[in-house]
Amino acid sequence: MRRFTLAALPVTLALAVGVHAAAPKADPAITRAVADPARSEADRARDRYRHPVETLAFFGVTPAKKVVEYNPGGGWYSQILARIPARGGSYTALVASAKAADGARAMLATKGLTGTVAALDPATGTSGVAANSQDVVLTFRNVHNLTMAGGASAANVFKAWYTMLKPGGTLGIVDHRLPESADTARERDSGYLKVATVRRLAEDAGFKLAATSEINANPKDKADHPKGVWSLPPTFALGDTDRAIYAAIGESDRMTLRFVKPR
Repeated sequence: MRRFTLAALPVTLALAVGVHAAAPKADPAITRAVADPARSEADRARDRYRHPVETLAFFGVTPAKKVVEYNPGGGWYSQILARIPARGGSYTALVASAKAADGARAMLATKGLTGTVAALDPATGTSGVAANSQDVVLTFRNVHNLTMAGGASAANVFKAWYTMLKPGGTLGIVDHRLPESADTARERDSGYLKVATVRRLAEDAGFKLAATSEINANPKDKADHPKGVWSLPPTFALGDTDRAIYAAIGESDRMTLRFVKPR
């Protein structure tokens, strides 16, 4: 049984002791999308670290929901999410630059996937997604970049996510987790964030924490590497130095947080 932590507990107590609950059952469409033979072997090899079936089930993704993915990058999750929609559901890749928009369109076209590409400007918080139109907004390992950028970027993007979600909609976040006891200054350059930092950004935008999950936890990762999270696979920022050690650790320890826009 997976462990889930409910937001009814104070965050410090919740993170320390956890609350046991049944793992949500994944819609069959998620399982089919993850198992699709069109996914590359390289992408499949990372499933053991990213747990896409369990993660998307935890965030409540179903074929009928309108789902936005912020900053899809190379499209690892996009190639799963874009295969799920049916019965009025949709997939939108939300990007922060014209170059990223071109890349997202090319990725979808190359893979024969259906989806929309929209823009969000972190400098202003304006986006091409209509207000109160989406059921789920997802972001995978992006909040640390917004935080490291400084200024109002992170706050603006969270507010934009809040605006585009329907009342009752879900914001799902996965990111590299820094221990709460660590020096907060490490958030500036390590790629890791404290859960408390992400929670503050979300709550300042109006979201409420609904639940947390240990689906993407990795207790081998102590978040104290010379090149931050990039020391670990798949980046291996130190090259061959201690490569076997970092390979044995695997990908980073990650928080998995589900927020809701109040009705």
